[in-house]
Amino acid sequence: MTKPDSSNREHKASAFTAYFGIPENAADLYRSLSHTKDIDAADIEFMTLQGVMFLARKNDMAFRVRKKVLVIGEHQSTLNYNMPLRSAIYYGRTMEKLIPPRSIYKTGKILIPTPEFYVFYNGLKDQPAEQTLKLSDSYLEKTQAPMLELEVKMININPSAGHPILTESRALYEYSYFNQKIRDYLDSGLERETAIRQAMQDCLQEGIMVDFIQEHGSEVINMLFTEFNMEDALEVRGEERYAEGRADGKAEGKIEGRIEGKAEGEARLVRIVRAKLAKGFSETEIAGILETDEEFISGIASLIQAYPEADDRTIAGYYLGKMPKEMQDASHSGSADRETGDPA
Repeated sequence: MTKPDSSNREHKASAFTAYFGIPENAADLYRSLSHTKDIDAADIEFMTLQGVMFLARKNDMAFRVRKKVLVIGEHQSTLNYNMPLRSAIYYGRTMEKLIPPRSIYKTGKILIPTPEFYVFYNGLKDQPAEQTLKLSDSYLEKTQAPMLELEVKMININPSAGHPILTESRALYEYSYFNQKIRDYLDSGLERETAIRQAMQDCLQEGIMVDFIQEHGSEVINMLFTEFNMEDALEVRGEERYAEGRADGKAEGKIEGRIEGKAEGEARLVRIVRAKLAKGFSETEIAGILETDEEFISGIASLIQAYPEADDRTIAGYYLGKMPKEMQDASHSGSADRETGDPA
């Protein structure tokens, strides 16, 4: 098997990006998307946008097929209805890479590859096996024939969704199966790392993603651990609970949904930081994993150390303006000590 394209694999690359950064897997996926049989690894040219980490990342996957089709794909565990807008931005940036700057000023027609946009969803919330997201759905003024349209096909790759692509693409089936194994072990009560390791062992025994797991080993664990932390970090934003409160249509529902969602999310972040500290991670390392400011993590760490009996929600309350004054002082002094080098 060809090694993953180096442009698709950075320090915090997702398992999806790395696995489908293998030309054979990308070709297998596109054969199923296009219902063609004559696409192979040599026809794939990766064009994934680079240089960002997971909370501000660009796209998960982009490749040209025989220089005629441009596929832009994203893997998501939380369906984002802004994907048509994001895809439009990804497309523009990808075309900037593809077309020499001076060429657009020529009068002759520039031929470009036909774009296709996909989201591969494997979240926990029920979603249809397939749906189409449209850029025009976000337009403030609706028209029958918008002058600019972009459609993204969302494909639910959870085994329970029963999308036929899982029977057509072996690579996508194996990726979906592997992720479901991890979730099953998490649901059974195993710790995250143990669940990932056990799922890897099962897959090796069952002939699932064997080459990828054997070649990358601990790197796969780090990728998946980071991905699950990314999901935690995204939940910290509390957007979903706020949206539910807003949908209720009542002012107090909006406020309570926002506050409750933020409190729940911040408590989850404190829980992650507490667990990482207990495992010996430094504040710098934790900030890197969560892609946030180190000073922010230091403030949380200071409160955890100063008030070991306080629960996660109480410590998180500082970030909602509800923290007792003495705990605020502990947080500020802890961060200041780190800046000056003085002991806490």
